[in-house]
Amino acid sequence: MSHERESITLDAGSAAVESVIFGRNICFSFGEEDLRKQILFDVSLRINPGEVVLLTGPSGSGKTTLLTLIAGLRKMQEGNLRVLGHDLESATTRGVLELRRRIGFIFQAHNLLPFLSARENVSVMFDLHPDVSRADAAQRSAEMLREVGLEDRMDYAVSQLSGGQRQRVAVARALACGPHLVLADEPTSALDGVTGREVVTLLQRLAREHHRPVLMVTHDPRILDIADRVLTMQDGRMEDSVR
Repeated sequence: MSHERESITLDAGSAAVESVIFGRNICFSFGEEDLRKQILFDVSLRINPGEVVLLTGPSGSGKTTLLTLIAGLRKMQEGNLRVLGHDLESATTRGVLELRRRIGFIFQAHNLLPFLSARENVSVMFDLHPDVSRADAAQRSAEMLREVGLEDRMDYAVSQLSGGQRQRVAVARALACGPHLVLADEPTSALDGVTGREVVTLLQRLAREHHRPVLMVTHDPRILDIADRVLTMQDGRMEDSVR
């Protein structure tokens, strides 16, 4: 039995203190009564500070559903899930909002506002941080866009950017506020090999230098080497991790 599976069976209280993410026996279903379809079956996982963990598995295996539960974008139904000190099965609306402020989420479909510039799309994240001035938000947004190689495109409308450039804006937006946890759903799906490698290397550096973990859903075999662990889901169940 792998060390990962052993760590999951630790007492939830002590494990949650050490882990950025600690989940145990998570179940989730869509629909009700006759239309109810279970997506997650007794999923358990543990993510520690500074780790880069990839979540793989076939389409429909529950990866994105699990990611959105961890982000507080869906409400827990069964099981225990503690993220950055928040127990999500009992979290209030205010508690979930506080959690989201500390998470950078990279969506597969970008979820950018096409009528805003790249810089403005990144600055939107600072609406969750009223203590940051508009001037500071603009400066930090520009710095992050330089980090992802878009210094010459930051004032272009998103509608004028290529798919790969839009994904880099999405990465910059997720990282701009210095998140304590990064969740990424297929962040390299719209990128060529070189750009995809640059993006995941940036995420890896965030984890290493700032001791903040990255949990990434991917089908991209080109980036498996950046991971500390690879978790595999199959039919809504978590299989053993690969180191």
